[in-house]
Amino acid sequence: MRKQLNITEGIFPMPVLMVATYNEDGSVNVMNAAWGTMQERGTVALNLTETHKTVQNIKARGAFTVSIADAAHVVEADYFGVTSGNKIPDKLGKAGLTASRAEKVDAPVINEFPLCLECQFIEYQSNDYGCGVIGKVINVTADERVMPDGKLDMSLVNAIAFDPYTHGYYRVAERVGEAFKDGLKLK
Repeated sequence: MRKQLNITEGIFPMPVLMVATYNEDGSVNVMNAAWGTMQERGTVALNLTETHKTVQNIKARGAFTVSIADAAHVVEADYFGVTSGNKIPDKLGKAGLTASRAEKVDAPVINEFPLCLECQFIEYQSNDYGCGVIGKVINVTADERVMPDGKLDMSLVNAIAFDPYTHGYYRVAERVGEAFKDGLKLK
């Protein structure tokens, strides 16, 4: 038997994305965004309101990065979501993390997060069904520690996902199948 649940703001699992930009003074701003996805290959869509300092920075700089949060930094990732760049000017420093300049866009890469997409701002969309930042992925980088033999190993990324039903974070680490292959067994 199935039971009804309250309608919530998402689907599980939701990625925990760290969106980073530069402020007007060149300092780093980071926010936690669970409402984000790939719109199509090479295009990121982030459901963010214009009141976020991050969105203001994205529009001003024309660029941003999206890092995948990992289990080793769940406290810092959550901090970036419970504090506002409009009120706290140095969230990155307070969290004890560091950043480097992205290779291809005018945005910071948070060094401690293992996987990062460098994005060029395309447009901001706002309508009755949501609003958001659309960006073109220009470059993807990964820390060498998650690339044994020179290939990305997602189990080493140790990504976390947000559970909108109970407000928990979960580690996403174990590979359980082969996409575009396992289902062929039923053909």
